[in-house]
Amino acid sequence: MYADKDYIISLRREIHRFPEVGFDLPNTVAIVKRELTALGIEFTEKFGKGSVVATINPEKSHFTIGIRADMDALLIEEQNDDEYRSQNPGKMHACGHDAHTAMLLGAAKALQSMSDKINCRVKLLFQPSEEGIQSGAEMMVKNGVMDDIDIIIGAHVENWLDSGTIGVCKGSSMASSRSFKLEVFGKSAHATLPHSGKDALAAAVELYTKIQFMLTREIDPFQRYVCSVCTLNAGTSQNIIADYASMLGTIRAYEMSLDSFIIGRIRELANSVAHGTGTRIETKTDLKAFVVYNDPQLSDLILAAAEQVAGKENAVSMVQKLSSEDFSQYLTKKPGVFFRVGTRNVDKGITSLPHNSDFRIDEDALPGGCDVFVQFVLDNMNKDPESFRIPSFSEKK
Repeated sequence: MYADKDYIISLRREIHRFPEVGFDLPNTVAIVKRELTALGIEFTEKFGKGSVVATINPEKSHFTIGIRADMDALLIEEQNDDEYRSQNPGKMHACGHDAHTAMLLGAAKALQSMSDKINCRVKLLFQPSEEGIQSGAEMMVKNGVMDDIDIIIGAHVENWLDSGTIGVCKGSSMASSRSFKLEVFGKSAHATLPHSGKDALAAAVELYTKIQFMLTREIDPFQRYVCSVCTLNAGTSQNIIADYASMLGTIRAYEMSLDSFIIGRIRELANSVAHGTGTRIETKTDLKAFVVYNDPQLSDLILAAAEQVAGKENAVSMVQKLSSEDFSQYLTKKPGVFFRVGTRNVDKGITSLPHNSDFRIDEDALPGGCDVFVQFVLDNMNKDPESFRIPSFSEKK
């Protein structure tokens, strides 16, 4: 309807060929700036490293719709043999952020071409480091990117959904994401004199066991969460008692109170184990993403836009996922919705899921995601910003 398919696919392949990670996105940012300049759209880089924010109709400040795309890739060696496969060793767009950036540039092109007919301001947020330990969205929010945005939308390609389908999960749709690191400091000793040291490895194993017991015996089994300790590193030799051990893990939850309970208990257990073993244990943690809460009213409006561009049968409701998204950082400031663009195509052999080295998407689906962005703006450009109210975290259940 609105999207220039060739334009979007060409950009997606250019970005895919040269993936970059974290906040260090010079080539990707250069492509975005090049296209915005060619389209005559104002932009700024003032919201933080690796970010670009463009504005259509800057003078129409009475109502502003934000649209966000993430740009970073992953540290994965691509195994596909497409002619546009990654040329940067050890890096790959294995989560579709190349497609997100291309779809938003496609929407920018379409919206700019009809800007005189659009009765609102549209801000286009090109974000770094969605995959990184430090959240690019959090950086941009702290730097004020949401101050003059009234509502915000974003999208993610989805290989659980058939190509051409648009999916939305109303309410709490994705989990919060917290990483943690547990460092155990002991005292080395000869393996034949274990009593003269403080065994950091033994303390780490004990702490791991206590965490697992806590998770299975202190939390209602009907709660929706994941807490996984994914690494344990200790020791340097077969005959030296380890003086240091470290563990890395993640917590995903649908209730921020449960997230707080789990990390609080991990701290308490760490202190208890340290006291009992004579070691010292430090707990470091970072809350990267909150629960992604899709505003029910905006979810209905996205589905309405999807029905217009993809057909009623292709606008579907989705179930909750325990994966996380730092798009939630924007939602702490203003209401929004994060929807899915189906990119699975069995006939083309496109079924692999994100974060895999053979991840691929059906590019034919990308114009549909772009069209939803545009249709949503056209449908809602005359809305009163006061009609949208962001729920407090206590209401997001």
